[in-house]
Amino acid sequence: MSPTLRSLSVRNYRLFAAGQLVSLMGTWMQLTAQDWLVLQLGGGGLALGGVLALQFLPVLLFGLYAGVLADRYDKRRVLLATQTSAGLVALTLAILTATGVVTLPLVYVLAGLLGVVQAFDTPTRQAFIVEMVGRDDLPNAVALNSVTFNSARIAGPALAGVLISVIGSAAVFGANAASYLAVLAALLAMHRDELRPARPVRRARGQLREGLRYVVSRRELLLPIVLVGFVGALGLNFSVTLALAARYEFGGSAATYGTLVATLALGSLIGAVLAARRARPTMRLLVGAAFAFGLLEATTGVMPTLGSFAVLLVPTGAAILTFTTAANASVQMAAGEQMRGRVMALYILVFLGTTPLGAPLIGWLSGSFGPRVGLIVGGLGSAVAAAVIAWLLRRASRPQISTQPPDASDSAAASRARHATRRSRAVAASGSASGVATRCTTPRAALARASGPSGAPAGCSATGTGSTPRSS
Repeated sequence: MSPTLRSLSVRNYRLFAAGQLVSLMGTWMQLTAQDWLVLQLGGGGLALGGVLALQFLPVLLFGLYAGVLADRYDKRRVLLATQTSAGLVALTLAILTATGVVTLPLVYVLAGLLGVVQAFDTPTRQAFIVEMVGRDDLPNAVALNSVTFNSARIAGPALAGVLISVIGSAAVFGANAASYLAVLAALLAMHRDELRPARPVRRARGQLREGLRYVVSRRELLLPIVLVGFVGALGLNFSVTLALAARYEFGGSAATYGTLVATLALGSLIGAVLAARRARPTMRLLVGAAFAFGLLEATTGVMPTLGSFAVLLVPTGAAILTFTTAANASVQMAAGEQMRGRVMALYILVFLGTTPLGAPLIGWLSGSFGPRVGLIVGGLGSAVAAAVIAWLLRRASRPQISTQPPDASDSAAASRARHATRRSRAVAASGSASGVATRCTTPRAALARASGPSGAPAGCSATGTGSTPRSS
């Protein structure tokens, strides 16, 4: 099998990827229809930002605790519960819309409920990948997950744009509810004996704080997560900016919005395919991709026509996918086995949970000054964050040269070490001259304190020439 697709040789992962493709297509159909439903119910940029914020706010509230549960319990069983719950939320939205009783507050409530489910589902699903494919194939599996995600992201919105005008939003929400059956079937069909489950962590006090300390103490985990937070808060609010741009900047319809989302996803798919060919992400790739994404997003905001706007979304999508794939894989590989659930929970909390902080701001800017301003501010903010992280990495890797004179105690210690070294050499020479060899087991810097038998320093043994050394 091609190196780009090597994770698909694992049966359990093939099932997982197939189920995810169907379910994610339904999810993107629902998100597109939901955004358009908000506009139909009289909402604007602030309302779109509010729905997005409510959908991701539970990640801030429950995300870290969800990571603790992912480390404690069987991840496959947790996913069966969360995927069933998400399907029920989608079914409820379909019924409310079909009966004509849906209102903007009800959309807010259901977005919040879905956010609660996602808060527990996402870190568990991310940490489950390595249990299917193993550590060696983890970067490839993460990249293929992105291929699956963005394939659905292309087909879902484009299909939703057509279905909304033909059969209505309610049918789109119902189709998403049915799509969760594919995930449940895949999870139930897996061979459990082929999984590589991490040893469950026993329930104990302070496990959440332990996970936070673990991340903070490791630069290879902390810096990618911080950068993901800034980019997520400022740059990844396309459901707000693209919906407003499609309707008000270019005077389009739901199909226009679906086309823009699909174009962005096409670029992301290209980035994901390229990422699948890389053996291991680097920090330079991570920071460079974030900086490139910020500049491209800001440049998209000044494109004068719908055609040029859509075309520039392709490299923008490729840059953001390169960044997010590198961040996800590098954080998972740097995390310890029994910490992976908590580390990924913090990663997801920062990645998705910062959206409630950034989405209302970008939504307000887009609604007040136009969606172009939202794109420019989000893009430039992401580029500045990447530049700051690059500066911190460069500073941390720079060798530190002290300009202070050595302390007196340090000089004395160095003098004693040199004296001990000369003395040990003299003893060794004396032993060689008398036909006696010495074997030292004590570091030379400590040999000055005492002498052992036969004139050998302490920690050394004297033996006859050519004989086997004996223990001292």
